[in-house]
Amino acid sequence: MSSTALPAETDVRPGDGALRILGLSGSLRAESFNTQALRAAAALAGPEVRLELWTDLATIPPFSEDDEAEPTEAVHRLRAAITEADALLISTPEYNGSIPGQLKNALDWASRPYGESVLTGKPVAVLGASPSQYGAAWAQGDLRKVLRASGASPIDRELCVAHADTAFGPDGLPKEAELRTGLVEMVSELAAHTRTVLNTV
Repeated sequence: MSSTALPAETDVRPGDGALRILGLSGSLRAESFNTQALRAAAALAGPEVRLELWTDLATIPPFSEDDEAEPTEAVHRLRAAITEADALLISTPEYNGSIPGQLKNALDWASRPYGESVLTGKPVAVLGASPSQYGAAWAQGDLRKVLRASGASPIDRELCVAHADTAFGPDGLPKEAELRTGLVEMVSELAAHTRTVLNTV
């Protein structure tokens, strides 16, 4: 397992029949544990999926209804990335017991216009990484609530990456088999949910 190569920032290869999953990290930190978790998920995923990391969270401006008619280019790029993906995998830290403001802000932009947004019906899975023993459990619950309110279709599976500061080895992959299995199972369940959604559209 240690020889598994971690993916580049863009690892989607359209046309090979694989599901396209867009990974969104809710952290702006360069050495984010949540970004690390997404990279590990991409490396461990099977050939039936291709996971691309979206890394432009810091470019999204504060949401304002005054700007809805003419959103910035960064917002257009976010919406396009979500549209092109078959599903989303979001990894969130937990700040003051909930979702980071910048992540919520990006979802606010993505959720408009309500009922016709790029999030409507979009399959999503949520995980969280934190140095604490709780693994961002509260933030994950709040994030699934926000996603449902936005019209997305999140799965119920939760994955709490506790003690994230020591959870990953030098190769970027989880040290413990339990976490490796958890990431693989989450992506597999998201893929199955996505196929169900795509087959009913």
